[in-house]
Amino acid sequence: MWHGDQVRVLIVDDDKRLARAVKRGLEDEGFAVDVAFNGTDALWQAHETAYDAMVLDVMLPGLDGLELCARLREAGDWAPILMLTAKSGERDEAHALDTGADDFLAKPFSFVVLVARLRALLRRGSTERPATLHAGDLSLDPATHQVRRGAAVIELTPRQFSLLELFLRRAGEVLSRKQILEHVWDFAFDGDDNVVEVHVSALRRKLGSSAIETVRGAGYRMGVRAR
Repeated sequence: MWHGDQVRVLIVDDDKRLARAVKRGLEDEGFAVDVAFNGTDALWQAHETAYDAMVLDVMLPGLDGLELCARLREAGDWAPILMLTAKSGERDEAHALDTGADDFLAKPFSFVVLVARLRALLRRGSTERPATLHAGDLSLDPATHQVRRGAAVIELTPRQFSLLELFLRRAGEVLSRKQILEHVWDFAFDGDDNVVEVHVSALRRKLGSSAIETVRGAGYRMGVRAR
């Protein structure tokens, strides 16, 4: 959780020069920052400290970033995770989302963009607790952050949950990538809008291929109207 300016972030990257540079930059921005240079140390640090967010490189010695992310999620650690992937690493990006990452950033990246992405992940919405949303046998409870298909619980990342909630609240409407970015990311998001397609694909893998329809040239909509 974001406690005013006291935001603690864990940076995990075996490129020590890069990790230390990011640490210095984030500290200048007011973050409290810890660094780990491998996945094993990072896993231990995450178990010992409640981080507000983590930045994980996919390519780590031993326990890589994807496996580290999966283990953290299995242990019930749902701190927002920004995964650093290789340039044009679409497979890494999709796998990162499947293992529980909330967003990704391809190397080389702009530090300004990294900070913007972190702040977007840390941002929390209203504490309003609306009624459960439904689409067919799919249900989403914003109060408990739980999604079910019938009686089965479906585990989603915070970003996937926000995306599904938007689709359910705007059921029947075609949502453009721009609309989705503004509602689920940030109105000032300046990254590649392909991030929407990657997240929609990850959501489809968990909900079923027909859950979200692609409307060619227009955007996406929920496949089954909410009730």
